[in-house]
Amino acid sequence: MNLRIGFGIDFHQLAEGRELFIGGVKIPHTKGAVGHSDADVLLHAICDAMLGALALGDIGKHFPDTSNEFKGIDSKILLKRTFDLICSKGYSVVNVDSSLCLEAPKIKPYVEQMQQTIASIIEITAEDVSVKATTTEKMGFVGREEGLVAYATVLLQKK
Repeated sequence: MNLRIGFGIDFHQLAEGRELFIGGVKIPHTKGAVGHSDADVLLHAICDAMLGALALGDIGKHFPDTSNEFKGIDSKILLKRTFDLICSKGYSVVNVDSSLCLEAPKIKPYVEQMQQTIASIIEITAEDVSVKATTTEKMGFVGREEGLVAYATVLLQKK
């Protein structure tokens, strides 16, 4: 099979006193994501999508939150390691389509930087990385600003 599609999803709680990283970009906000790594919800969803496309399990299998090796790790490193794995299987990334679900902060000012950051790691152009955002209109844990969610779909092609 020459083309493989994968879907990823990730959730993280938000808490005061944490830094907020989304798409490899540090975003000023009163709350940050809670997690074993830097808790970059978008990069984690993209990793899961790439792994899922090749039926390689999920991010927790490859980078377990029980390992001190990954404590506080920059998720850009996790994305690079995931990319290297799919390359070792003979695949490259065609494009990424992603959506963030959060009430605040507004991410529009950071989208281009996110696209460029992700694209440089997975060796595609920024035009091949879509980052969109929506709110839940104040409903649920996202609406109460208790957490955030990212969804990602990735298309891989056999080299």
